[in-house]
Amino acid sequence: MMAMNSTQPASLPSTVAWLGYGGLLPFIFLALAIFVDDRHAAMYSSALISYGAVILSFVGALHWGFAMTLSELNHESSLHRRNACFIWSVVPAMLAWPALLLSPILASILLITGFVAHLLQDTRLGAHASLPAWYLPLRFRLSLIACLCLAAGALAQFR
Repeated sequence: MMAMNSTQPASLPSTVAWLGYGGLLPFIFLALAIFVDDRHAAMYSSALISYGAVILSFVGALHWGFAMTLSELNHESSLHRRNACFIWSVVPAMLAWPALLLSPILASILLITGFVAHLLQDTRLGAHASLPAWYLPLRFRLSLIACLCLAAGALAQFR
């Protein structure tokens, strides 16, 4: 196996690629199904919002995990950063849950806002944590496609 030069970014692990991009399939399928099958569009829209809420809830876990790695540190700045990560880690779920109770348009707006806010938080975390070089570009691509699918689902409500 070839040793990597420290200036080269680590490549995206294939398992992560399969899981990450595979996780987009329900977003893509459901967004397309809303436009293709008018008879079941409401069901597909509900499923899209529900899946978006589940995934948004999932993404906060990185911040919880990072906060746990800081729990042994006693520096004031580390303590503040740890608490901020613990707090932020539950925000995606707190945004996702009410989306399940809203109209598809409002739910999509709330979920998209949550994905964008979380991507910004991941970027901030990257300034303090040793995240793999592939992580933030992957998160951007996954969030972009999820948000586009949610937006398409919302726009379908105007047909």
